[in-house]
Amino acid sequence: MVEAAIRVEGLAKRFGDVVALDGIDFETGQGSVFGLLGPNGAGKTTAVRVLATILRPDGGRAQVMGFDVVHQAAAVRFQIGLAGQSAAVDPNLTGRENLSLIGRLAQMPRHDVTPRAAELLERFDLADAADRPVKTYSGGMRRRLDVAAALVHRPPVLFLDEPTTGLDIQSRTELWAVIRELVADGAAVLLTTQYLEEADRLADRIAVVDHGHIVANDTASGLKSRLAGTVISIGMATEEESRRTQSLLARVAASDGVEEPEREGRLVRVASREGPRAVTGVLRSLEANGLEPSTLTVSEPTLDDVFLTLTGRRAEDGDDGAGHDGQADRVEPPRDDTATGPADESDEERRAA
Repeated sequence: MVEAAIRVEGLAKRFGDVVALDGIDFETGQGSVFGLLGPNGAGKTTAVRVLATILRPDGGRAQVMGFDVVHQAAAVRFQIGLAGQSAAVDPNLTGRENLSLIGRLAQMPRHDVTPRAAELLERFDLADAADRPVKTYSGGMRRRLDVAAALVHRPPVLFLDEPTTGLDIQSRTELWAVIRELVADGAAVLLTTQYLEEADRLADRIAVVDHGHIVANDTASGLKSRLAGTVISIGMATEEESRRTQSLLARVAASDGVEEPEREGRLVRVASREGPRAVTGVLRSLEANGLEPSTLTVSEPTLDDVFLTLTGRRAEDGDDGAGHDGQADRVEPPRDDTATGPADESDEERRAA
């Protein structure tokens, strides 16, 4: 039995003076989505490339389905599928031809390739376009075909590196549904993304990566709970009333389970981990002191709030630093077991750096 589908311990990688990964640790099991969340240049793609045996790490170790990514690279490649940041399919071949080619490269039995391609084309809603050249496909269709290509040989582990970048909301939603189906079938999915909503909806656990470090690793709800949970925004009719409200809530903050209130003009904000109970307490305190809000809103923290707190920037910020070169990658199982080392990494490293 494999204890973890993916296990990473102290993984390090640098490109010259640039530290892409600085000793990261995480693990995830089958039948789950593990999200790597971070801005461009944070090290997400570098981590994926090390796990996919494209890059050799400078330190630490990583295993996929129990196989070491350096010493058992050929075995690792049989266990994984990879869909990179842009579709890595041949635009001059049809969708069916692309999937059939991948099947042959993966050394699948010839009699299994055609039905498997047909199955995936149907599953990804591409059957009607199966015999059209891929260059006639929309961006969403290409992305779906790229994910399908990563699944031809039925890998138990799937790496999705920012799979929905550039897709419209309908195509993104369709791909989310496919990912959920894969997980329900027992696949382990490692998902890198800049879309906070995507991580929130899909990932069972999320690691926030910043400058090569994992700065947090928890469930989405666990990450949100690090911030004072409920934010209560109270609008008063005048600034004098807002000052009185701030002063009152500052005095009763401890007993009502709220943080120190903040005031901006006629608006007073307080945060609390007590949820609806805190809202009730705040309103009772205001009523008892003759203060009546003109507006009241209650909101919960989002992953955007968490990300901003942890990294000091938003997920879409940053530059295309180490680990992100915009190139598409396709990892297929090796053609024979003599290919035991990682793919030649010199060109990959130069591009990533």
